[in-house]
Amino acid sequence: MTLLASVLIMVSAAVPQALIAQTRAQPTLPAVKLNAGIHVITAEAATTERTRVTGLMFRERLAPNHGMLFVFDYKSQQCFWMRNTPLPLTIAFIEDDGTVVQLVDMAPQADTLHCSQKPVRFALEMEQGWFAKRGIAPGAKIGGLPDKR
Repeated sequence: MTLLASVLIMVSAAVPQALIAQTRAQPTLPAVKLNAGIHVITAEAATTERTRVTGLMFRERLAPNHGMLFVFDYKSQQCFWMRNTPLPLTIAFIEDDGTVVQLVDMAPQADTLHCSQKPVRFALEMEQGWFAKRGIAPGAKIGGLPDKR
């Protein structure tokens, strides 16, 4: 085996498979019902590395009041980008108790990183402007989040 072949094998083993050849939207994930005051949200739950990495890539639209909830195993600074995501989204970084820490608008098809200001386990992506149209701002509560692990 050549040195180049050895290096390529090592590099490909280090890259998560979800990042390789991602060319279409992932199947619809199981959903959870969340609420923000009187507003009900149907959120697909991305709970594994693969589903979190793929997220809403290649999705052409979201149904009204639908989004994606990213659930992480541990609190840490979470960072997101919009590569291969044609929809403009707003992301809410959320504390374990449901408190919205921060809201960030994200432009479609961009590699700009959007990171939480503090460690969190939850992030909720909705159609851009969804939170603002409903008066939901940092400090608001999101109910129905999965229990702590």
